[in-house]
Amino acid sequence: MGNVIDAKEYNEFLEAIRFVYGYDFTDYAESTVKRRIFHFMTGRRIEDLNKLGKILLKEEAIFEEFVKELSVTVTEMFRDPLFYKGIREKVIKRLATYPFIRIWIAGCATGEEVYSVAILLKEEGLLERSIIYATDINPASLESAKQGVYALSAMKTYTSNYQLAGGKREFSEYYLAKYDSALFDASLKQNVVFSSHNLAMDKSFNEFHLILCRNVLMYFNQRLQDRVLELFYDSLCPFGFLGLGDKESLLFSSRKDHFEETDRKQKIYMKTK
Repeated sequence: MGNVIDAKEYNEFLEAIRFVYGYDFTDYAESTVKRRIFHFMTGRRIEDLNKLGKILLKEEAIFEEFVKELSVTVTEMFRDPLFYKGIREKVIKRLATYPFIRIWIAGCATGEEVYSVAILLKEEGLLERSIIYATDINPASLESAKQGVYALSAMKTYTSNYQLAGGKREFSEYYLAKYDSALFDASLKQNVVFSSHNLAMDKSFNEFHLILCRNVLMYFNQRLQDRVLELFYDSLCPFGFLGLGDKESLLFSSRKDHFEETDRKQKIYMKTK
């Protein structure tokens, strides 16, 4: 298997996937997609893209594994703790003024961010009047997120993150340790709706007070980033908040003048017009 994919072959491959399954990866960062395609092919000893295409279009179970490979994200609870501290100190007070709070976590992956936000809301007395929509393109990731079971070996890191994020309790109060796993309290997901949503193709489905989409846009090209940021703009209520990842920005977005920086360093923005 060579390590070069012909441009025409690559585009035809993505178009076939879009036509058959409705997943549009054409505006994902090409270098990332190609790297993950090679990784997938190498792991399954598939010699060329043409053969991979035939397998994916015939075998839906293998296609689901392929989607998982393409949409994999590295995540952890309270990742970038100062971001959560920024939400706690600069956003929560505004959210508390609403009788009912709607939050969208877009690209929620395996759910670590969902439980982090739920814990933060619980500690601020807002979880019971909040609803969190946790969405992702990857069905396997969503299933993991629903379970709320994570490796016990990760709890040391998660505890440290939680403390740096301004946590108010013992982190161990939120999960039950069993064998080598940590099962998070079911009450944390009582007000969470887990659902499939494709940022590349799907539309707005509600109006939100807070949208978090962290370390997802970096995998998209400029055109898709613009589309997604427009989607978030349309989905935010007036003076709603948007949180992005540390390598992401509104700087080159056509909507940049419609937001003001709530926390420049932590990439937290407020919709102003």
